[in-house]
Amino acid sequence: MSADTSSGAGEPRVTGLGGVFYVAADPETTRAWYRDNLGIDGTYGPQFSWAEEPMTNPYSLISHFADDEYIKPGKGSFMINLRVHDLSGFVVLLKKKGVKILDEVDEGYGKFAWLLDPNGVKIELWEQVADQLPE
Repeated sequence: MSADTSSGAGEPRVTGLGGVFYVAADPETTRAWYRDNLGIDGTYGPQFSWAEEPMTNPYSLISHFADDEYIKPGKGSFMINLRVHDLSGFVVLLKKKGVKILDEVDEGYGKFAWLLDPNGVKIELWEQVADQLPE
């Protein structure tokens, strides 16, 4: 069951991901890396507006894993998934900036690429290619 993301009044409910928070040894360097390489920044750190999302029915999800195989080689027991537009073009830009891309794959419902931030946190870049939510 997915969260009801319709607008307007109704029962109290979760409506989406509010952010990712973690401890970094050097927060300013980390913030600069996100700004300079991923193009995201804001008053309190990297941020973006859902209004900029080009898909008709954008969605986010929370996935649970029994082990950390999918998270490796990232440090810790989590990773950050970021939605992107034109993953192929974005990967080219990242490579030009010297960012190492760990892998890329097209799963049909979405295209993915993975990299590590300067703290070793794994980042999954995801381009949604279908407007419907997965069943």
